[in-house]
Amino acid sequence: MTVHLAKMIDHTALKPETTKEQIVKLCNEAKEYGFFSVCVNPMWVQEASNLLNGTDVKVCTVIGFPLGANTPETKAFETKNAIDKGATEVDMVINIGALKDKNDDLVEQDIRAVVEAAHGKALVKVIIETCLLTEEEKVRACKLAVKAGADFVKTSTGFSSLGATVEDVKLMRETVGEQVGVKASGGIRDREFALQLIEAGATRIGASASVAIVKSEKAEADY
Repeated sequence: MTVHLAKMIDHTALKPETTKEQIVKLCNEAKEYGFFSVCVNPMWVQEASNLLNGTDVKVCTVIGFPLGANTPETKAFETKNAIDKGATEVDMVINIGALKDKNDDLVEQDIRAVVEAAHGKALVKVIIETCLLTEEEKVRACKLAVKAGADFVKTSTGFSSLGATVEDVKLMRETVGEQVGVKASGGIRDREFALQLIEAGATRIGASASVAIVKSEKAEADY
């Protein structure tokens, strides 16, 4: 179970003050504990890719982060640039204002721009920022992500007022069905909560407390 849980985690460092030393530590921990990926800001993609070369740890980055208010063209460029530097997964933030304006065409266009820029070279996760949305908006955002060809929907950036909840993960899973992934992120600091989110339908966990999560899992397994 330890290996299984670690392989569902994107080991994350997205704070603006993150240093190179912290990125090196993040990548070393990802190798040591067997996390699925590291998730870093775009400027650190090349560094992480070099550090993880020859391992099975993926490099994930964020697009239009954390507000989602960039243009589709900017997000597409960010995506291509990140892939060129070694990213194999991209987590993009939707245009939240457009969703609230019921401008679904723009939301879909925005997501599709990233999906097309990824060209099958990178998996695309769509951050809908659940804490800012009504239930109807959450459902609509998930449906638009699926329609635009995204691989995952994701709860949160971790930079807004609330992160992942069990209820949101359940709703997202019910909306997208079994063919699309659900990533829970934001405020996940212990194993118990991570397992609750997985039970609710999450297939990936984004966390900066990843080591603590798997260490508690290992301790229980050893016991």
